Amino acid sequence: MTAAKNNAAAKNNAIEKNNSASACSAGLTSVAAATDSVMQNPCKAGLFITFEGVDGTGKSTQTAYLKEYLESLGAECVITREPGGTAPGRQIREILLHSSDDISDRAEALLYAADRAQHVDRVIKPALESGKVVISDRYIDSSLAYQAAGRVMRTDGVKMINEFAVGGTMPNRTYLLDMDYAASKQRLEHEPDRLESAGAEFFERTRKEFLNLAEREPDRFVIIDASQSVESVRNRIREDIGALLCKTSAGIMPAGNLQTNLQAEMSAETSAEKSGKMSGKTSAQSEQK
Repeated sequence: MTAAKNNAAAKNNAIEKNNSASACSAGLTSVAAATDSVMQNPCKAGLFITFEGVDGTGKSTQTAYLKEYLESLGAECVITREPGGTAPGRQIREILLHSSDDISDRAEALLYAADRAQHVDRVIKPALESGKVVISDRYIDSSLAYQAAGRVMRTDGVKMINEFAVGGTMPNRTYLLDMDYAASKQRLEHEPDRLESAGAEFFERTRKEFLNLAEREPDRFVIIDASQSVESVRNRIREDIGALLCKTSAGIMPAGNLQTNLQAEMSAETSAEKSGKMSGKTSAQSEQK
């Protein structure tokens, strides 16, 4: 009798262990799936937008315009930049852009990665986790274009240190403001810094790599001709961001508010267009009379 009870108990324990193992396996599978999902779209709570391109393409102007537009729709925005988005980052920026010392290419790449790691941990991730929209003037793609291609370094090495720096935090949308070097250089209104003085060949390699990056990730990148007027570039970005917000607005602002605000924006634009057409029509009729 005792032996039978022991056998039954052992059998029950085995069943429980098997069930626990199955549950654990299922749980691990779910965790793995969830982790994969987060790595593919790490900015679920907020929205992460970056601007890329060679110097002089108008990134700073467009980041300010986008912040103003999104806040008018009800979003809470954080505008930042690289290098220099944190207090330690500002010290790194000073070294990278204005140091008269001879900084090696590898040291330069590591300094940019260090700035980025601090930026992600102290500014970008906390803002995203609280449901804000983060708009950054430059991010990881700048290192892949400037250091890997511009400095002609090993791409896999630059990519590895920067993947470690960002820890899976990638933008939902990247606007690449594209313009040739000669035209972008004419727009610069200050004395060129250490990087801006690198020369035409450096910037042509950098620009080409930006375009290659965009070609490899068409779902993330939107390429915009930055030689257009500031208003045309701004309107193209607004057109795209409206569609993106409709897909990813959860956590950024109440969906009803977003829909209402976007509809109001579209109605205002439509009314303005109609008003313009009517005004033109009236003027034409007056001229005919």
